[in-house]
Amino acid sequence: MSLVLRRPRAAIGLAILIAGLAACEPRRPAEPPAPAPAPAAQTEQPRFSETGLASWYGRKHQGATTASGERFDAKDLTAAHRTIALGTLVRVTALDSGKSVRVRINDRGPHRRGRIIDLSDQAARALDLKDDGVGQVKVEVFASDQ
Repeated sequence: MSLVLRRPRAAIGLAILIAGLAACEPRRPAEPPAPAPAPAAQTEQPRFSETGLASWYGRKHQGATTASGERFDAKDLTAAHRTIALGTLVRVTALDSGKSVRVRINDRGPHRRGRIIDLSDQAARALDLKDDGVGQVKVEVFASDQ
């Protein structure tokens, strides 16, 4: 304290010198953020995968009993497949747009040759297949979706 009382100008000069030196200290570059983990769909291998033609069914089947015993509702994200177990969640990806939707298998079908899955009206809308009626898709079953 005696320094400050005897030489106030020296104390102010010393404070300015210390502040100036602190400002000249080289700054470390900011660390880049850690990369985000990849979504499960990109790193996990599917247990089942199939590519082919999808179609959709809607209003005329509304309320009909499905193979699982429930009533068909075109507004639900459901689908019919010939062999995938009822109740299984599958990812359906439209190959032309890359859009994807998760649906639950609740019925058997499709009954037309050359098609691999029948989608509900809502699922077809999510994939932009409703207007065309059919489209090329990839059907995948992942353990993480179950």
